[in-house]
Amino acid sequence: MAPPPEPRSNQRIKFDQLFINNEFVNSVSGETYTSVNPSTEKLLAVLQQANEVDVDKAVKVARDAFEVGSPWRSLTDSARGLLLNKLADLIEENVNEIANLESLDNGKPFIQSYGQTLEAIKFVRYFAGCTDKIHGKTISSDGGVLVYTTKEPVGVVGIIIPWNYPIVLLSFKLSMALAAGCTVVVKPAEQTTLNALFLGHLIKEAGFPPGVVNILSCSGPAVGIALTHHKDVDKISFTGSTMVGKLVLEAAAKSNLKKVTLELGGKSPAVVFNDADLDLALKYISQSVFVTAGQTCFAPTRLYVQSGIYDKFVQKFIEIASKIKVGGPFEADVFQGPQIDSVFLERVLSYIEIGKKEGAKCVLGGKRHGSVGYFIEPTVFTEVTDDMTITKDEIFGPVEIIFKFDTLDEVIRRANNNKYGLAAGVFTENLNTAVQFSKAIQAGTVWVNQWANLSPQTPFSGHKMSGMGTELGIDSLDGLMNTKVTNIRLSSDE
Repeated sequence: MAPPPEPRSNQRIKFDQLFINNEFVNSVSGETYTSVNPSTEKLLAVLQQANEVDVDKAVKVARDAFEVGSPWRSLTDSARGLLLNKLADLIEENVNEIANLESLDNGKPFIQSYGQTLEAIKFVRYFAGCTDKIHGKTISSDGGVLVYTTKEPVGVVGIIIPWNYPIVLLSFKLSMALAAGCTVVVKPAEQTTLNALFLGHLIKEAGFPPGVVNILSCSGPAVGIALTHHKDVDKISFTGSTMVGKLVLEAAAKSNLKKVTLELGGKSPAVVFNDADLDLALKYISQSVFVTAGQTCFAPTRLYVQSGIYDKFVQKFIEIASKIKVGGPFEADVFQGPQIDSVFLERVLSYIEIGKKEGAKCVLGGKRHGSVGYFIEPTVFTEVTDDMTITKDEIFGPVEIIFKFDTLDEVIRRANNNKYGLAAGVFTENLNTAVQFSKAIQAGTVWVNQWANLSPQTPFSGHKMSGMGTELGIDSLDGLMNTKVTNIRLSSDE
């Protein structure tokens, strides 16, 4: 990969209105809210505050765009793929600007934002290639009857995304829905809206018909509540906390039994056996737990190390974590940026204090980093027990907790003793150990001698309280489509 261009910390904000029916417009109420740079705590943008009236407008134009005979529904499958590929081209042409916006909005280091924008392009191109590969089946039937199935887009999809990986999550959720032939209303996180609005500009430039994609900025839950309760929204794709996911599911059931995909919280276990490649395990785990300031749903935040290497591993892990540079996104060699806002800063710090009070040993960090920006020191706990709050709850910050274990059966039991089941990982040179662990662990994804290997073609889902439904991979499009069965009588027995 060619080196990224120079970042621009003073980039001008071009789009700060709602995007409805291919136009940037003010909210009906005229109300606004402010977005703050998490690295500097300074004003970043003044954005339009959408409410349920704006949701009604956006859903109506999305419904109109979905009707049979509309310009969008009249496109061939291949033509939809061409539009998505055009969007991917435009993201690539604007990769530096998008990465800058991501770093300003989210606070993550520019090099990470740049890499994730390149990943977003891959997701869009993958689903562009899926548009003409959606097939039904012919079913054998007795009595001279031809039976076949077709896949049809479900309708209007509400997409609700969080603030930790804005461009990546938006790129694949949006391209999945469009590949299936749906129309969408997007509610980005209030803290990270700028890239979504910029993408609206690119969607119009790519040539998508009006109403196909609509983007609503909002501080607070009003838009999310209106979308999940709306009777003309046919599907909700939500990524966020388990608590809010339950509310989404409840609203979907009460409104119109809309389809729901939920990717929720995690407390993922990483297990390192005595025979593991320690340098490999240290690299993957340290990077994955502190990247994006620990604000990653599948971060390996429960680290189990076998007793034979425990002391050596913990010492090396602390050494690596102590050298992680914390700072603003445009500083040189920074790996860990800020928490997203003051609320999450205080939340993480409160969990750290709970850990100390319950008897866990804080061997590194544990405090706010600096006085400006929402930064927290990389933090490591040892002497943690399975019943502690920091063991059970998702902290969503740069906090690693390390346990000692003796046997495979023991670590499987302890790793499974959690309400979440998003991801897990095992580091070992023994294939039998890896396979046994992978079969027994309760998680949607298991990584062996690696972590966070995600690709457009690989399905991703959560077990237990980590969600329902599957995203990524061509089969995930089934969640955005209805199956229709057609029976044709070919002959008569009369």
